[in-house]
Amino acid sequence: MNAPLRKSARPNRLPLRGLPPLVAIAALAVVVSGEPAAAHGISGGGLGSGFLHPLLGSDHLLLLLGVGAAAASLSAQLLLWGLAGALAGGVYGALGGGLPAAELLAALSISAVAALVLRSQNSPSTVVNAGLGLAGAVIATAVAIHAMLHGHEVPAEIRPSSWWLGALTASTLVAGGSYLVLRQQAAIWSQRLALGLALGGALLAIAPVLG
Repeated sequence: MNAPLRKSARPNRLPLRGLPPLVAIAALAVVVSGEPAAAHGISGGGLGSGFLHPLLGSDHLLLLLGVGAAAASLSAQLLLWGLAGALAGGVYGALGGGLPAAELLAALSISAVAALVLRSQNSPSTVVNAGLGLAGAVIATAVAIHAMLHGHEVPAEIRPSSWWLGALTASTLVAGGSYLVLRQQAAIWSQRLALGLALGGALLAIAPVLG
């Protein structure tokens, strides 16, 4: 049975109530101050490099926060959808698969996940009636696009298993950690974070034009 949607009236837990907006502000600062194109360059090898890669790529980081917010707003099952998307997209990218305008799709996928969170906040009954299938498909597709780009970035001179282990560990910590934090907060914090993520995705999408 799916986990029930959170109620907006739930009181904040004081120790963590200020963390979600701070995370959103910090993530957006990365977007504004960084260079989006640098998120998908060929990276160094090893476990440590793999661990840092999703954290240093602003679009990857924003998506992971969005996955956590979606799981907190709808159901923890969405974390499993994200994992499935990561595995499928990673394998596809590692085998040389690609998509047209992949960088643009990666940016827009952040806004798509943010829209999913906002929809769950504004029309919870509609989301419940539709079930988690559509939400899961959105999450899995968004994560798969980013994981595909990861697959292109694994250094050719190393054994990729340690790099992928590091990347998967970091991704799990960010998505799972944001889920654990946000599920303890009033729903308004997920909504505010989603608004920030939607803006971040849009900024990343138009950055190549502005640059």
